[in-house]
Amino acid sequence: MLVIVKPDTVVGWHRAGFRLVLAIAFPPTLGQTRISEEIRDLIRRLALENPTWGAPKNHGELLILGFEISERTVARYLRVIRSRGDPSQSWLTFLHNHHEVIVVLDFVTVPTITFQRLYGLFVIEHGRRRILHFNIRPAIG
Repeated sequence: MLVIVKPDTVVGWHRAGFRLVLAIAFPPTLGQTRISEEIRDLIRRLALENPTWGAPKNHGELLILGFEISERTVARYLRVIRSRGDPSQSWLTFLHNHHEVIVVLDFVTVPTITFQRLYGLFVIEHGRRRILHFNIRPAIG
């Protein structure tokens, strides 16, 4: 009997098999203690007030405050918080904040009517949208 399957199907079978083996080898432990609502609120507050801090810094601050919690748990809660919406600077905000000092380089090739190539380099100031420098030259060779 010949069965034709897609490669994605075979990969899915392998992944399901590995999940089953890992579930048997490392069963989930029952009775893991959940952290208190107070600590979760504190992690959330630290993450919102300090968006550039990662799990090690937040974990250190919690240890200084006297909370015994693992860095891995802090990282897990930070991942949940940041997946809901990252309060850090977005690309659009970055462009808006720095548009006065950003320049754009553009390199173009232009075919001519005689089938030659011209190379052009343009340096454009992003904030004022003006050309700072340009150079056009024919291909060498």
